[in-house]
Amino acid sequence: MATRVLLGAIKKRTVSFPVFPGTSIYRHGSTLVVAEHEGGVIKPPSLSALAAATCLPDRDSSVSVLLAGSGPSLHQAASHAASCHPSISKVLVADSDKFKNPLAEPWAKLVHLVQQSGGYSHIIAAANSFGKNVMPRAAALLDVSPITDVMGISDSNTFVRPIYAGNALCTVRYTGANPCILTIRSTSFPFPQKSVDSKSNEASISQVDLSTFDEDVGKSRYLSQTTQDDERPDLGNARIVVTGGRALKSAENFKLIEELARRLGAAVGATRAAVDAGFVPNDLQVGQTGKIVAPELYMAFGVSGAIQHLAGMRDSKVIVAVNNDADAPIFQVADYGLVGDLFEVIPELLEKLPEKK
Repeated sequence: MATRVLLGAIKKRTVSFPVFPGTSIYRHGSTLVVAEHEGGVIKPPSLSALAAATCLPDRDSSVSVLLAGSGPSLHQAASHAASCHPSISKVLVADSDKFKNPLAEPWAKLVHLVQQSGGYSHIIAAANSFGKNVMPRAAALLDVSPITDVMGISDSNTFVRPIYAGNALCTVRYTGANPCILTIRSTSFPFPQKSVDSKSNEASISQVDLSTFDEDVGKSRYLSQTTQDDERPDLGNARIVVTGGRALKSAENFKLIEELARRLGAAVGATRAAVDAGFVPNDLQVGQTGKIVAPELYMAFGVSGAIQHLAGMRDSKVIVAVNNDADAPIFQVADYGLVGDLFEVIPELLEKLPEKK
């Protein structure tokens, strides 16, 4: 009972970020979206950051997109950004081999450089590994406090973010100096899929002046980047996610989850316990310390429903849970639940599902 009262109080709590001596609030609405790109297009989490930027209530606010890298794909991504949403007024391009790899230090210095010339009121990025790596460093260079994992925007300086592994929501009022730096939970800001007239809504594309850019040498260096070469959808953006927990007992048994996902055209997810046990690599982990997902259908097999896991999937549209423990917490958030042995349920599902061609 005491815990419920405490959480109820926390949900209504408002936290203010204080103004320090010598600082001032920037009143003119202008937003910079720090975006990632791949293969000549803007990545979906960055499109969600753009959607969040359009939620700021200042109608006179301008939205700029910052892209960095080198080669033809950068300029293709700039063209994509310029025409993907009518709210974008400018695309800033930093074309240099210094940004060819996603190292946090040069990216943070780039954000600092662009802010000095642009004087933006807000800087927004997705709360993925890229945003979590770059934005705190940029905030330190700009001597401001970032607001992370934002799920809702009430007005230009009031935001909603989760605390206590998503069990409570905290309203944060930013009263610090410009800029207000935000990382947003991409599942909370879906990007509209409707197409726009690229000719009538195309934004201008400008080059960032890098003549004064000073890159730190030796703090970090790029080694390599690996990706899984498979046909499954990306976990963060999939319409259907099939997740397995520690109850699968082995990596060999986890192949049941992979086969079911293949039949459904779904992405594969895993709990932290399954990852720690070595069943699957950690890039498949769903939860507070893994990936945040919000698919149309989330299927959980042998998942108990720990708080840390629920924080990463509770926004799913439909949740289906299969567990042999009728008291498992996962059933409290599930839309459909089946108390049963997953080693019997999954083979039966596979029998009824057609082979995917």
